[in-house]
Amino acid sequence: MRIRLALKGLLASLVVGQILVAAPGMSVSWTLLAAPSVSATPSPSRSAGRWQDATMEDYRRHLVTLQQLTQACAQARDLKTCDPTLVGPDDRVPASAASSADPRLIRYGWLRILFSRAEEADAAQRAPDSGGLSGSARKSLLEKPPTTSQLLVDAQARLAHDRAQANRGGGPLPSHREERDTMNEVLAGREFSNLQPATESDTALEKLGNWLNRLFARFDKLRARSAWVGRTLVWGFFGAIALGLAWGLLRAERRWRIRLVPASTGLTPGAVSARDWQLWMADARKAAGDGQWREAIHFLYWAAIARLESRRLWPADRARTPREYLALVAPDDPRQSGLASLTSSFERTWYGGREASESDYRRAEALAASLISAGGAMAGGEAVTEGGAR
Repeated sequence: MRIRLALKGLLASLVVGQILVAAPGMSVSWTLLAAPSVSATPSPSRSAGRWQDATMEDYRRHLVTLQQLTQACAQARDLKTCDPTLVGPDDRVPASAASSADPRLIRYGWLRILFSRAEEADAAQRAPDSGGLSGSARKSLLEKPPTTSQLLVDAQARLAHDRAQANRGGGPLPSHREERDTMNEVLAGREFSNLQPATESDTALEKLGNWLNRLFARFDKLRARSAWVGRTLVWGFFGAIALGLAWGLLRAERRWRIRLVPASTGLTPGAVSARDWQLWMADARKAAGDGQWREAIHFLYWAAIARLESRRLWPADRARTPREYLALVAPDDPRQSGLASLTSSFERTWYGGREASESDYRRAEALAASLISAGGAMAGGEAVTEGGAR
C-alpha cells in the first residue's frame, strides 16, 4: 500500500513538473504555453464558479497576485499559505480587441495541484525503498523527479513569463498566421493530395472487419474455456467458407464452360447446325401440312437446336442427347425454360410413343419460334423447302 501511494505521488509530481519545466524563455504565446492552461470558450453548461469574465487588466492583476501567493507558499509551506482555494477561479479573457472575438479561458488547475502538493514537506513525498520492485517501476523511481520546492520556483518563473507576454502589445492574442500558413503548406503536399472521405463501401468493409474480429475474439474465449468447442467452431467456420467457394466455382465453371467454343467458324460435319435451321422449319411445316404432327414436332425441335448451336451457345457435337443439350444451358439463361418445355414435348411424342395432335404441334411451334428469335434475328423471306429427317 505504501509503495502504491508513493507511485501515485511520484506520478503527480511528474505531471506538474512537465507542466512547469518549459515555462521560462519559451517563444510560444502566453495562451499556448500548456494545454491545461488555455482552452476554447467553455460551454454555457459549465459551472460559473469555475471561471470568471475578466479584462486584460484584471488578468494582469491576477497574475501579480498569483506570483505573490506562490512566493509566500514557497517560503512557508503550510496549510494556510498553500491553500489551493487562494488561487481563485479561472480567467476568461477576450482573445483580441474586437468585440466579436471569442474569449479564451485561462486555467489555473496546475497551480492548484501544486499548492495542494506544497502543503507537505519534500521529504514526506519521497518514495520508499524500491528494493521490492523490478523492471520499469524501479527505473522510474530511480529517476528523481523535481521536488515541490523546485516546482514552486518554476511556477513563479512561468507566472512572470505569462505576465510579461500579457503586458506585451496591449495584450491581444496573436493570430498565429505563420503557424497556419505552415500547416496549410504541409497539407497541400503531394502525400496529402489523395486524401478522400470514407465511402459507404469503406465503412461497410470496416464494419465487416470489426464484426469478424469480435467473432474470432469470442471463439478465442470459448477455446480458452473448452478447447474442443472453440476448435470446432473455428474449423467449422473455415469449412463453410471453403464449401461456399467450391460451390460458387463449380457454378461459374458450368456457366462459362458452354461459352468456351473454338474460334473457328467452320461447320462441324454431321452436327445439327451443319444444316440450316430454316430447312428444319420447312420440313416441320411440310409434315404439319400432311397431318404428321409427330414428325413435325421432331423437325421443330431440331430447328431450335440448330439455331442455338449456330449462335455458338455450345460447341457442335453430333453425339449429344436432348437432355445433354438442355444441361448445357445455364439455369439463369432466359432460354432454358423454353428449351426444357420443347424437349419434354419432343421426348413424349418421339421417344415415348405418345400420339401427337395439332394442339401439341402449335405449342411446340410457339416454343421453337421463341427460342429461334432469342437466338438471333430470324431471316426474312420464304423458307427453303428442302426437307430431311435426322
